[in-house]
Amino acid sequence: MKALEVSGVSKRFPGMEKPALDKVGFTLEQGECLGIVGGSGSGKSTLARVITLLEQSDGGSVSLFGKEILGLPRRQRKDVYSSIQMVFQMSLESFDPSYTLGASIAEVARSFGATRAEAKSLALEKLQLVGLDESFYYRFPSQVSGGQCQRAALARALTADPSVLICDEITSALDVSTQVHIASLIEELKGKVSIVFITHDIALVSELADRLLVLDGGKVVECGTTENVVANPQSTCAKKLMSSAYSLGGLG
Repeated sequence: MKALEVSGVSKRFPGMEKPALDKVGFTLEQGECLGIVGGSGSGKSTLARVITLLEQSDGGSVSLFGKEILGLPRRQRKDVYSSIQMVFQMSLESFDPSYTLGASIAEVARSFGATRAEAKSLALEKLQLVGLDESFYYRFPSQVSGGQCQRAALARALTADPSVLICDEITSALDVSTQVHIASLIEELKGKVSIVFITHDIALVSELADRLLVLDGGKVVECGTTENVVANPQSTCAKKLMSSAYSLGGLG
């Protein structure tokens, strides 16, 4: 059974001449890492928000392990939220500034029935997994670097023990060394979690993704194995993306 099956998903925002998403479809296999690339405004983040039920679509279907999730009443969404977790580009904005990082992470475990002691233990375990020691449990978001905050956000997402992890431009605001660390964490998760890795960094996603999906103007213009799309892009958009990556020295 596929982890995700997305079919005909469309979304138009008020005042927009063209849809942000135009009948987008793809599948995500269990344990696979699917890279989604495209230029600014191509619909990547909107797609992520629709899949995670943060944005309502105008039509289409999103099936999670064979179960339709679009249109579910709020009271029936808890299983979806535990199965699909999303890590955002601006991790600092995703944390409550009045909570310590540890408290925010533990709160996720508490929401799924863990005791206070169990929640703290799990939060510490996940912080260690992403390379942050116990001291970070007691730090506030404003007291850590962007890279540390992003790692904490990843720890928080993993606390829910998701089957599907959506990563939306999670390395774009980080320095190179932190990007490498985050990428190694994603590499370790491959096979254990099904991952959708959204990015504009072609070189990075080429190292991580099993397949690449290219979005342009809200439409899927290309999808194939990473090796094939990088080596032999067919769409105009993919050709531009690969050409840009080669000119910057990211591929080759």
